[in-house]
Amino acid sequence: MPLAGTFAVAMMDGLSNRVPNDVLVVEDDGIIALDLEDTILGFGVKTVRTAGNVSRALQLIAERVPDFALLDIGLVKEKSFAIAERLEALGIPFAFISGYGADAALPAAFAQKPRLPKPCTSNALEALLRSAFAGRALR
Repeated sequence: MPLAGTFAVAMMDGLSNRVPNDVLVVEDDGIIALDLEDTILGFGVKTVRTAGNVSRALQLIAERVPDFALLDIGLVKEKSFAIAERLEALGIPFAFISGYGADAALPAAFAQKPRLPKPCTSNALEALLRSAFAGRALR
């Protein structure tokens, strides 16, 4: 393969191996949030910020827009859909994570968004982060 072709293949492989620089994790269980943070940092993500409720998550988004967000659907006394609406308006990719499984009802606007079960494997989480950025330029 000519050098230019090799470089093009390497670039394409690099795009599929990218992870976001800044991930927002919205999770109301502190132990699960810490576990997700450690796991995500292990994939090479530079910054993981966590929020345990809608208000705090929206504040973190206002301070600095993340590259990707992982949203627990059911928070203590609220759902994360207001956060999803804000991320959608900003064009920020996100996925839901839920202990309710595939039966968790989502608003129609989010029915096609990626969803992971809780608990999920680190392989599934890493694949989700990488697929969210395949071919996408990061900030």
